[in-house]
Amino acid sequence: MGRVRVLVIGSGGREHAICRALRRDPAVSELHCAPGNAGIAEVATLHPVTPTDGAAVSALAVRLGVDLVVVGPEAPLVVGVADAVREAGIACFGPSKEPAAIEGSKAFAKDVMLAAGVPTARAFTCETEDEFAAALDAFGPPYVVKDDGLAAGKGVVVTSDRDAALAHARACERVVVEEFLDGPEVSLFALCDGETAVALQPAQDFKRAYDGDQGPNTGGMGAYTPLPWAPADLTEQVMAEIVRPTVAELARRGMPYAGVLYAGLALTKTGPRVIEFNARFGDPETQVVLDRLETPLAGLLFACATGALAAHEPLRWRGGAAVTVVIAAENYPGDPVKGDPIEGIPAGTDEAYVLHAGTARDGEHLVSNGGRVLNVVGTGEDVAAARAAAYAALQKISLRGSHHRSDIAVLPG
Repeated sequence: MGRVRVLVIGSGGREHAICRALRRDPAVSELHCAPGNAGIAEVATLHPVTPTDGAAVSALAVRLGVDLVVVGPEAPLVVGVADAVREAGIACFGPSKEPAAIEGSKAFAKDVMLAAGVPTARAFTCETEDEFAAALDAFGPPYVVKDDGLAAGKGVVVTSDRDAALAHARACERVVVEEFLDGPEVSLFALCDGETAVALQPAQDFKRAYDGDQGPNTGGMGAYTPLPWAPADLTEQVMAEIVRPTVAELARRGMPYAGVLYAGLALTKTGPRVIEFNARFGDPETQVVLDRLETPLAGLLFACATGALAAHEPLRWRGGAAVTVVIAAENYPGDPVKGDPIEGIPAGTDEAYVLHAGTARDGEHLVSNGGRVLNVVGTGEDVAAARAAAYAALQKISLRGSHHRSDIAVLPG
């Protein structure tokens, strides 16, 4: 692969992490992002676009003359933006509309897993109140109720309160009710080109809003990698039992999967089982996983987009660890307050730096513009050192009403 021009679609912390990694890659001659955010503007040229408008995204890619489009968020993938880019003759990292339903529909994902023999929670897809009630009673508490459609990581309720579970179900058109999977959770990203799949380093994220895994589910309040407590053969076991069978089943259905397949896993007493699949990089796990990836990112994503992953060199990883802590706006994950000034962001160093998630410029001032506002990334020789670096940098930042968890990357035991 020679020099490439890349367009990244999205505006969050995940996209800032992707753009930062691409900017470090000497093969990238031009880097564009649409619509981006205030932090991404420091490493890429921004363009206004509606990410879910396939015609607008593909027209922008053609006008810029890019060689590769990287679609970050799930919503554009589920509505077929990657298809529009490919139809314009441009390589795209991100699955087409049909296989992206593995995130867009929990029921579709369950059907694929059943056909592929992938270990996952038993589940019922329900559309009526009688069906909801019967499914809750079949599994008993704690109840796991998932909106069948996209909900930006906040469509899942896990509760021992039957009335709360029923209330969530009533608010959705269709839900998937699952048995509860006990055990630590792990996120594993697999890069896929339709046939071949390659694993990235596992990570763990923290979904609940407050310390001690209390409060509502969020899009993720922090993450770390590597996982020193995880079994040594975990990645290969997940690839053999979960990822490769899923990719093969999608290909068998005529839906080759080219992009990243995110497996959200529970490490149960009987082995890894799938909690959910996502059709894109997880946020905020991407922020730590890409920090540790030494292999240049552009060539890797281009190989996935062009069916050339099998010929790509083995991945290389930096030693040490990375931890990210999310600074969230007041009221997140409800209706977050926007427009508050952000002050004190420290200059990036080898030990710590800040990625922007929900930020904007108001004249000369940096202001909040989303629920998750900043990702503070710390690195170090081990998880404890990386954690200390992240929290030391975080203490310098001021955002009125903001909140963050103080227990990100506290290791078990």
